Amino acid sequence: MPTPHISAQPGEIAPLLLMPGDPRRAARIAETFLTDAKLVSEVRGNGCFTGTYQGTPMSVMASGMGIPTLSIYATELYRDYGVQRICRVGTCGGISSKVKVRDVVIGSSAHTNSPVATIDAPGLTLSLAASFDMLRAAVDAARSADDLAGASVHVGPVYSSDLFYSGRADIIQALDRLGTLGVEMEAAGLYKCALEHDREALTVLTVSDHLKDGSGDMSPEERETRFGSALAIAAAGLLA
Repeated sequence: MPTPHISAQPGEIAPLLLMPGDPRRAARIAETFLTDAKLVSEVRGNGCFTGTYQGTPMSVMASGMGIPTLSIYATELYRDYGVQRICRVGTCGGISSKVKVRDVVIGSSAHTNSPVATIDAPGLTLSLAASFDMLRAAVDAARSADDLAGASVHVGPVYSSDLFYSGRADIIQALDRLGTLGVEMEAAGLYKCALEHDREALTVLTVSDHLKDGSGDMSPEERETRFGSALAIAAAGLLA
């Protein structure tokens, strides 16, 4: 303590942690969603905040973009700070025609083109999936919610890509045919870290744009502010 990327002291980070991608979004979550949140770490401009949610200690810290960066933070949080559960809460691009912009996707599993699924078990592809108790609690919360701001909630696989820009439209077509709901860049890495450290993880995403239908994409401002429904579902998963 501290680690190369987190400066918090022992006990300053809660066992339950929300993990958006953007440090600014983490600060906004701390300010608007947690109670009495305090900054406990700030290395390389990435703040970690700890407060409470419904009386339970909870922290929030950004992952940055992509599996490599997320894996650094998740590993240090699980291994060095005793974090038990991490819920990624971020955005994704819609793949399936079943999902619409502003809907919520709960990632039950994560396909990936990253070596993270194969590097530890040559000849095999690991099944990277959410923790069951967290998944069940999040789905239950979503199904019983009175107000989701007009959004629908979908449960299923997502695709964690190592490439933000790719010309391989055939991959997206195949994933769509196989029921993949959306594309993002971190869930598979989080699920792998949770398996590696015998911890728990979940991903809850807001659909910010759609690969088939470019109309009605969320603005940058909406991406920063319209995450209330996903946050409530994510918190339910953490509290399971």
